[in-house]
Amino acid sequence: MAIRQLSPETINRIAAGEVVERPASVVKELVENALDAGAREIEIVTAAGGLSLIRVTDDGIGMDAADLNLAVERHATSKLASDDLLAIDTLGFRGEALPSIGSVACLVITSRPRSARDALEIVVDRGAKHALKPAALNPGTRIEVRDLFSATPARLKFLKSERAENLAVSEAVKRLAMAHPHVGFSLTMGERTSLSLPACEPNADGLLKRLGRIMGAAFMSDAVPVRGERDDIGVHGFAGLPTLHRPDAAQQFLFVNGRPVRDKLVTGAVRAAYGDLVPRGRHPLLALFVTLPPSEVDVNVHPAKTEVRFRDGGAVRGLLIGALRHALEAAGFRASAQGGARTLETLARTGTPPPPAYPDRDAAHASRPLGGFAEEQQAAFVEFSAPAADTSVHEEAPASDHRARPLGAARAQLHDTYIVAETENSVVIVDQHAAHERLVYERLKSALENGGVARQALLIPAVVDVGDDEAAALEEKSEELTELGLVLERFGAGAIAVREVPALLGTSDVDGLVKDLAADLLAEGSAAPLRERLEAIASRMACHGSVRAGRRLTGAEMNALLREMEATPFSGQCNHGRPTYVELKRSDIERLFGRT
Repeated sequence: MAIRQLSPETINRIAAGEVVERPASVVKELVENALDAGAREIEIVTAAGGLSLIRVTDDGIGMDAADLNLAVERHATSKLASDDLLAIDTLGFRGEALPSIGSVACLVITSRPRSARDALEIVVDRGAKHALKPAALNPGTRIEVRDLFSATPARLKFLKSERAENLAVSEAVKRLAMAHPHVGFSLTMGERTSLSLPACEPNADGLLKRLGRIMGAAFMSDAVPVRGERDDIGVHGFAGLPTLHRPDAAQQFLFVNGRPVRDKLVTGAVRAAYGDLVPRGRHPLLALFVTLPPSEVDVNVHPAKTEVRFRDGGAVRGLLIGALRHALEAAGFRASAQGGARTLETLARTGTPPPPAYPDRDAAHASRPLGGFAEEQQAAFVEFSAPAADTSVHEEAPASDHRARPLGAARAQLHDTYIVAETENSVVIVDQHAAHERLVYERLKSALENGGVARQALLIPAVVDVGDDEAAALEEKSEELTELGLVLERFGAGAIAVREVPALLGTSDVDGLVKDLAADLLAEGSAAPLRERLEAIASRMACHGSVRAGRRLTGAEMNALLREMEATPFSGQCNHGRPTYVELKRSDIERLFGRT
């Protein structure tokens, strides 16, 4: 077949196949144009999933006759001051969207510059451009797209249901609304207004308010601010506490110079930053905004402009990880507020009041032991300055002094598992095993980073039967285990002799610890980096070395646990990502009993 020149109509339809994948693609292009035009209010209306109607109205700068005529021509744009594609500081820049849309639908553009008295209208009907004519409109631009893909009906069979297309439109609008909180958005689908977002203040509070409207109230109450800067690269935004997570990464958003993008870089950075703070297979919630010079990022790598390429991806990734880690460390012992909310909802559903506490009669009573130790061989919870068995009154500050502390004063222990504490405005319930597990784990990590874990020699080595494969796996990792304070060696067929253990763990269940470590090593292999393997081992050790559910604590021990939680980063969640405590606000409890 001889080579021939394609007609302009065919060229436009080929371009439309790249730019206009579905109705959501049209909405995204038109809203981006409105934002580039300086709009402060944008209204989007769709019908039949966007196939029969898409209308975007804005209050931007508008277009005059010359601009309207050029707007529907291919490769005509107001977004590039020069031909330098490395100096793009707008959302749209290709100059293909409007003519491509007009080639597969009926496109009507009505616009009025802010300084003009009258508006003008131009129509492009399936590739046929009509002459300009007068129209009525407030300052700004209105673009209507009717009968999308009517010129290419074969494309219709590749679309999904109306509900799915509506969902895609909504997601596109939400992403742009998150990136531009100072702009008001309204989205109406059919007869229902599904999204109404008033403009917010152009500051951190305004951004969080906008994110909360889109990502949910749980994120708004459990988000921590993220901010970092390195050279010419900056990042800001909000990240959810580690106890706020979901089974997929759909609520992880990245914006580059105001442009919503999907990039694997953010997935890896989030995984590295949160590390062991979230359960395996779960994903935290966050919205991060990266700013950098346009010359440092290529936004021209995808026709739909949903992907970017960084000149120095490593620097961006490092900045994201550092900023996230700093934000999470600054959150300290905070746990998700949703734990307390769910507890109150459960109480409200069952109609059962909270379990009775055992109130202290006076300050001295708080120092009295609530029971003996059930397992003498467990590692005792200790303050660094005093042994756990010392329960003398003078060692314990009056309980009333602790009520002003964030986690309050210990008042009781329920089921030998949960510590009930009282603050000035709330009741705190702590899972003693989960909390102490995180504390021991953080101590092990800190010791590891500062030269090694202190070891305690066993008077008689503990011999553990684990099986040949397990013994071989433990022997292979003996050097790494030694770094963590666990010194062991082979002891015949299928057995391991443990000679030293981490001093933090005491003489706890060495047999169970070694067997669990062997099982973990066989299951996970050696593919993980050394640091991750060490932290995984430390986590398992912490689980065995922490105070267990079913063990009674004295009042002094309970208060010491609360104080150390307050001083330890990440103590709001255990090593498996579960919350270590829930807080019930006094006002919420009073509502349960009809007091307010």
